[in-house]
Amino acid sequence: MGLTGTRLGAIRAYFFGFFICTAGFLFGYDTGIVGGILEFKSYINDFAYKDQTTVSAVMVSLQNVGAFISALGIFWVSERYGRKKTVQAAMTVFCLGVVFQVVPSHSLVCFYIGRFVAGLGLGAGTAVVPAYNAEMAPKEIRGKLGSGMQWLFALGVMLSYWIDYAVKITLPVSSKQWQIPVGLQMVPAGVLALGLCGMPESVRWLAKKGRFDEAWESLKWMRASEGPEVKAEFNEIRVGLEEELRATEGFNKRELLEPANRYRLLLAVFMFCGQQCTGMTALAYFGPQFFKLIVGNNTNQSLLITGLFGAEKFITVGIYILFFSEMWGRKPTLWISALLMAGCFIIVTVVKETTPVPDAKATPAGIGMVAMIFLTNSIYQFSWGPLPWPYTAEIFPTRIREIGTSVAVSTQWLFNFLFSLVTRYMMNSWGSYVFLFYAILDIIMAIIVFFFVKETKGKSLEEMETIFHSKAAFDVDAVRRETLDADEVNVHNKSLDYP
Repeated sequence: MGLTGTRLGAIRAYFFGFFICTAGFLFGYDTGIVGGILEFKSYINDFAYKDQTTVSAVMVSLQNVGAFISALGIFWVSERYGRKKTVQAAMTVFCLGVVFQVVPSHSLVCFYIGRFVAGLGLGAGTAVVPAYNAEMAPKEIRGKLGSGMQWLFALGVMLSYWIDYAVKITLPVSSKQWQIPVGLQMVPAGVLALGLCGMPESVRWLAKKGRFDEAWESLKWMRASEGPEVKAEFNEIRVGLEEELRATEGFNKRELLEPANRYRLLLAVFMFCGQQCTGMTALAYFGPQFFKLIVGNNTNQSLLITGLFGAEKFITVGIYILFFSEMWGRKPTLWISALLMAGCFIIVTVVKETTPVPDAKATPAGIGMVAMIFLTNSIYQFSWGPLPWPYTAEIFPTRIREIGTSVAVSTQWLFNFLFSLVTRYMMNSWGSYVFLFYAILDIIMAIIVFFFVKETKGKSLEEMETIFHSKAAFDVDAVRRETLDADEVNVHNKSLDYP
């Protein structure tokens, strides 16, 4: 399906869609640096701790708790003040948290406070950005732009891995070795906060507030046109909001109890729960520790493999977004990939449990298992990595999109917290059977997707009401045709005015 409209409109849509996903970059970068700096002697010396398992679990989980709290509660801020200002405020809070982490306090408590505060900003940003992105994107590329959260996440993970590796092998053992990777997070956060000053507010949020003139200007700027197609899109948005109001009789809280909206909330919760249950986020957090299970106790080697793992993550999700995101349906992509990932994890477990344990040198079996993990990573980047972001933002009606995406993304942070807290303990107790655990979860996810997930590819946000059998459903095609026909009549009448 091609993108209609002007070339400038396409450029603006792609630029805005991927720029706003800088929040995903921050999420990925922060995720990736943790496993690396925990392996640094400089970090251990500065904070003087011995129980590495507990410190790593608390470090990751505290930020996830902060992110969960803010993601769940940010919807009322976004609903009142708009998407743009909320994201800017979230980035400011995130930078404050980073400052607490890099100050030379030599106190784990201070570092933990910084992780929690940064989590508040990160959770708010990741909860608002998907809705903001979906509300501005043309329907033809909404999945591609929404998946940009995962592409930028992968870029952040990749850069964090290589930065960790670079400072580990080039800098002497000192505080700078871990302060540089942590402090660099403020750069993209500041760029996003300041860059949004020149961007428009969400079209649908403005329309929902009755600010139709501003909404029209915002849409006109994003599409770089005010032609018939843009007018039809704007009329579709306006009629959709009117139908939502009519169907709910103005009682906003009751909308969540409507069967169609309950179904959507459950789907949104499942999508991000499933994303964490694949096991790939745990691998992103604790890549060096996971690869030690496979290639032996060699820190530099495990960091190098983790860096290659991050590069593969970025390349594969980029290939998916650019070439396949609007080609494949959401539903078949999710259930087929879950089964494929389960198969890969089962193979890793079997090989690991039937071959000798590697020491400091890689073995053929170890290399094979690493290759299988890389294959699993590629499958994930073509499916469960990017797809939950656009899917959970596109299925909700405008009037409850804030709370819908907040609940969805807070679920992601909740299970992120859960798995980040228990994964190190699971690795210590179960060894490679951790992979078998995730394989079982993948199979369960495939079954749920096959029976319950609805296809949404290529549909406008207003058409979701029909897909989910909402009381606010209306004939979108009829509204669009009416606007286009009226515009043709106006053009024809104007032509008659000329001799």
